[in-house]
Amino acid sequence: MKKAATLPNTNDAAIGVKLEIEHIHRNVHILTFCDTQEFLLISDIHFDNPKCDRKLLKKHLDEAKEKGTPIFINGDFFCLMQGKFDPRGKKKDVRPEYATGNYIDLVIDDACNFLTPYADLLAVIGYGNHENSIINRLETDPIQRLVDKLRDRTGSLIQAGGYGGWIILRFKLRGTSIRCYKIKYYHGTGGGGIVTKGAIWHQRMDAMIQDADCIWVGHTHDSWNMQIAIETLSTKFHPIQKEVQHIQTPSYKNDYEDGNNGWHIETGKPPKPLGGYWLKIEPYRDQTDGDDTIRLYATAVKTT
Repeated sequence: MKKAATLPNTNDAAIGVKLEIEHIHRNVHILTFCDTQEFLLISDIHFDNPKCDRKLLKKHLDEAKEKGTPIFINGDFFCLMQGKFDPRGKKKDVRPEYATGNYIDLVIDDACNFLTPYADLLAVIGYGNHENSIINRLETDPIQRLVDKLRDRTGSLIQAGGYGGWIILRFKLRGTSIRCYKIKYYHGTGGGGIVTKGAIWHQRMDAMIQDADCIWVGHTHDSWNMQIAIETLSTKFHPIQKEVQHIQTPSYKNDYEDGNNGWHIETGKPPKPLGGYWLKIEPYRDQTDGDDTIRLYATAVKTT
């Protein structure tokens, strides 16, 4: 897609970002902006796992805070595999500060403390298979508990999403112009494939999801983004091409380490990237098809 001229800034007074979040369905949230905006997309943090790179996570969250960038988390913020009755648990995978009788409570409290400085920018946090496992095994919801703690402590508008759902980025532009950028998020399923890195699943989602501008998946700890072009009609029913962003966010948990041992090594899994993606949405005027309409241009760049 050829990008036309950028629109002039319509939000000069807004140096930072004050989130406006509408919760219109249990897994559909709308955020409203007035001009070009960047977002941080992260997933699979596994915060309480000893292999979580908290230093890198803090670096990216600090960058988001400095830039006033809203933050979305697509599941598996927690790991939570070391509970008393969890058959997956291993003593070496418990951080020393959590090795007590109220393990789940301590992890949630620690996560709340860690995220408090970024609470004003935390927008939606979804569920992953690790959180759903705790709900099924222990009948407590770690994501909702974390969200409630952050809201009570800071007044944050952070919302709990779903395992899958929609984030609508609504841009109020000049006059009465409103454009929406629709992100379909899904935590993910399966192993991703050593060769395909989850790309086949994205193709499946392309076939079953309509009207998304971006399809975002995590879970497999792979990292890539690509654009798939589709044909659609303009407002004047002219055939035009539209690009759908596909983003696969990696993890902050380094399972491979030095390749010596462990489940990840035993099962032949490769090293995986760490981090997330910056998604930038920029309004622009498109005159290429005779419509002279305002569109939204998206770019995705991996964090460093």
